[in-house]
Amino acid sequence: APHTEGAATASGNNRAAFHWRPIHLVKQEGTGTELPMTGDKVFVHYVGTLLDGTPFDSSRERGEKFSFELGKGQVIKAWDLGVATMKVGEISQLICKPEYAYGTAGSPPKIPPNATLVFQVELFEFRGEDITEGEDGGIIRRIITKGEGYTKPNEGAAVEVCLEGSCEGKVFDKRELKFELGDGESLGLPSGVEKALMAMEQGEESLFIIKPKYGYGNTGNSKYNIPGEATLQYKLKLTTFEKAKESWEMNSAEKLEQSIIVKEKGTQYFKEGKYRQASVQYKRIVSWLENESSLPEGEEQKAQALRLAAHLNLAMCFLKLQEPSSTFDNCDKALELDDTNEKALFRRGEALFAMKEFDRARADFQRVIQLYPSNKAAKSQVALCQKQIKEQHEKDKRLYANMFQKFAERDAKVRQTALSPYTLFLVLPCHTIPLAPM
Repeated sequence: APHTEGAATASGNNRAAFHWRPIHLVKQEGTGTELPMTGDKVFVHYVGTLLDGTPFDSSRERGEKFSFELGKGQVIKAWDLGVATMKVGEISQLICKPEYAYGTAGSPPKIPPNATLVFQVELFEFRGEDITEGEDGGIIRRIITKGEGYTKPNEGAAVEVCLEGSCEGKVFDKRELKFELGDGESLGLPSGVEKALMAMEQGEESLFIIKPKYGYGNTGNSKYNIPGEATLQYKLKLTTFEKAKESWEMNSAEKLEQSIIVKEKGTQYFKEGKYRQASVQYKRIVSWLENESSLPEGEEQKAQALRLAAHLNLAMCFLKLQEPSSTFDNCDKALELDDTNEKALFRRGEALFAMKEFDRARADFQRVIQLYPSNKAAKSQVALCQKQIKEQHEKDKRLYANMFQKFAERDAKVRQTALSPYTLFLVLPCHTIPLAPM
């Protein structure tokens, strides 16, 4: 494959914008008008030869398309430049001078030093970059203009951004904003926009396709007349940003001071029903204080109290957001700090109930009653768990009864067919004599 370390990247995305030395000859026109953008994953077949026709590499011979991220220096410079001008279905010949290929070193043993290379390339497909952590396709980026530098905004960074949001071709939001990442919900921005900004470089302009999970979900947004389960498009330009201090840049006193501030901020968001935004603030407390070991004794107690409150509040936020597994995890963390904490045990029980683990949920609620006998809510939850467990047992009994009946019917059929149709029986007054098969 035409791979090279540290290759220069292309900028821009149309033929007229390029002033490059490799010769690009179109052998077969592509379809449509759209061209791949920087960061897109492109899929091609290629055949590479030296100028005298000697072949040195072919994806067609391997029977597998070659893919790479355009403009990221993953391939030789000629490819980053040339493929950026191609349409889907196009077949082109790229004649690549050494300075746009493998230079004075070549690529032994097949490519000699200072070699001019010829590639026949067919573009089959290109797709935007998935920037979600789990690569679930929820936020896809198409880079219009590459940014500068290598740093990106972090949680809490102060950003200046120009944005244009559209849905089904209609623009519903067009603004220039200054805000801190984590506060976007209060400005009517979906979570996907903030995640997108955290993937951008200063000066970058990109188009983002945002699925409902990271948009306005199944409820939509009445202010903008966005229906539920709508896919959004946002064109974002990150004008400038200032990163928030990372944990390692802060001393112990700063971490404590900032934790108190963001706890109040999170509580205010929670009161307003902005649970996702509140969770962002509480997560910052955990990230600052979780591994802090240089606090004096009195301050350590304050830090532990803040961490405990952060995990308890995160558990409640995730309950409201119907994310029980995250609630469970935060309750576990809280119980590591205080193994008899009433709220942690109760909320973990609620999370387990939502996950349909009724036996384990009942155990947590019973533990609450044991430690805090006056907790009436826990007693009610135990009764609910008992009801669900009983209903589940009844379902299981019906299921197993049906299964056993099916097994019995199947066994009866097996016994019936075990008697060969070719077996004869001679009936005598006193006994039956089976004869050999005919």
